[in-house]
Amino acid sequence: MIARLRRIASTVADSFWIVPAVVIVAAIGLAEGLVAVDRAGLLAGLLVDNRWLYNGGATGARTLLGAVASSTIGVAGTVFSITIASLSLAAGQMGPRLLRNFVRDRGNQVTLGVFLGTFSYALMVLRNVRTSGEGEFIPHLSMSVGIALAFVCVGTLVYFVGHTASRINVDTVIDLVAGDLTAAIKRLTTRDPEPGTSAPQLGEAVFTVPDARRGYLKHLDADGLADWAAKNATTLQLLVRPGDCVFPGAVIALITPAVAGAGIAIRAATALAKERVSDEDLEYAVRQLVEVAVRALSPGINDPNTAMSVLDRMGAALCELAPRYLHSGRWSRDGRVVLVVPAVDYDGLTNAMLDMIRQNAASSMSVLIRFVEVLTAVAGCERDAGRLATLRRHADLALGDGVHTITTPADLDELRRRHARLVAMIAEGPVCLARLDRPGSVSASGAAKA
Repeated sequence: MIARLRRIASTVADSFWIVPAVVIVAAIGLAEGLVAVDRAGLLAGLLVDNRWLYNGGATGARTLLGAVASSTIGVAGTVFSITIASLSLAAGQMGPRLLRNFVRDRGNQVTLGVFLGTFSYALMVLRNVRTSGEGEFIPHLSMSVGIALAFVCVGTLVYFVGHTASRINVDTVIDLVAGDLTAAIKRLTTRDPEPGTSAPQLGEAVFTVPDARRGYLKHLDADGLADWAAKNATTLQLLVRPGDCVFPGAVIALITPAVAGAGIAIRAATALAKERVSDEDLEYAVRQLVEVAVRALSPGINDPNTAMSVLDRMGAALCELAPRYLHSGRWSRDGRVVLVVPAVDYDGLTNAMLDMIRQNAASSMSVLIRFVEVLTAVAGCERDAGRLATLRRHADLALGDGVHTITTPADLDELRRRHARLVAMIAEGPVCLARLDRPGSVSASGAAKA
């Protein structure tokens, strides 16, 4: 149930229409409230005699409100039509999956809400205006607020044009997705290592738990499922993690000993979605960044600078991960491991970050050099031997790709020199830079030996 509630909350938070709907309802309520104040005549003398507020007649009020309503709904339709066209062009360069970031953008949602809210406000006030033949009633306060809202719409239009222009800039998009990755690292990792627990031995009496659903695992209530397993004195091993695809009829978990209701408990603790989108999936933002880099390296776009910008963000994320620990995927109760979930390890995370970029940049000298430079910077932040070995492996792969694809000897020597710097950084730490940066300290032959 908790997982399903999280899915509903996530869906609502990502919905484009929530903020505009709230603004429209608030505008309608504001119109009704101000009209009620006008009917009560509480501020009649002040409003009529004030030259800064509306003090015209009923015909002018109707004309003014009609102009506000028609112009706001017209501008809203035109602006957002142009925006959709711009986003279509951006999606072709950066990938359609990134459109989710534009839909979630609060600036776009608030802008639409302001225009539609002003339109709704004008209609609600307009229906209360009466001429002398109908029993004259002119809501002066409501009219004055309507004029103010029209000027707010003008300012919002100016803001929206600049906001949208900046949002479709590739560097801005990369920063936004990199921010999501940073937030995911802080949310899904810990500052302190988890207590040492060994993987449970399921033994021979292992039973499978199939699942008839289909979709991507979006939310997992691991604590609730671990409590259920402890209460029933059993051990569960899930075969999928948030972000993985669940196939209909496939085995989703192993259990020992078998307990009635295991399938029901797993379905209650998990929520699926049609898209591979999960706030509990550390690799989700990584895949978005990788898609931007891979598209930039395609022959049709050929934009290595964008790929290098993505590599810089990947390096920053790995440096932020250096003092943190990834979750082991094991949940214990009373000193016994009761739930095991496939977990993201450092090797898998770096593979997701770097493999596709390296493979598509095999013939791009500038990207390969930046690839190794980023790994060198990360190695300066990282002191874990296992993680450093992973960084060295990726650098070796980049050098190997360069040896096979780069035909210019000078370019290949430069790549080897950068690789030698990384090897020295892993062996000695940042203090090696004082030696390596001296003129003539790292020759092409010395780099090749390294």
